[in-house]
Amino acid sequence: MASKELMDMLNQAIAREIKVSIQYIFQHIMIKGKRAKFIGAELRAISIAEMMHAEKIAERLHYLGKTPTTMPDTAPDIEGTDQEMLQKDINEELAAIDLYRRIISLANQEGDSTTRILFEQILAEEETHHQTFTTLLGE
Repeated sequence: MASKELMDMLNQAIAREIKVSIQYIFQHIMIKGKRAKFIGAELRAISIAEMMHAEKIAERLHYLGKTPTTMPDTAPDIEGTDQEMLQKDINEELAAIDLYRRIISLANQEGDSTTRILFEQILAEEETHHQTFTTLLGE
């Protein structure tokens, strides 16, 4: 079915989704400032979407015969001002966009249309998250 390289990349994607879902939900709790209520609501909604991505990717990886990771790739970063948090989140989304484009390319090379389609859908959502964070940051 899928190569070891592709399955390892899917596990990397799961670890990333777990990290940011934790990061965003705790940022939603800890954010301060005039726009905290609004930004916090966006962070919460995106956190839930990221956990759903982790679930979908884990289901796919399990189908392909590998055990999904349950650990984030690195510790979530929940500290900072609202501007600092949003910049960290923008960077996380950019990293995801890059990884998911590489997964789509490899899945396409391997003829794995199910994985390719899954990641095209997730990629579109990650681009929306990136746009939301850049808009909130004022870029």
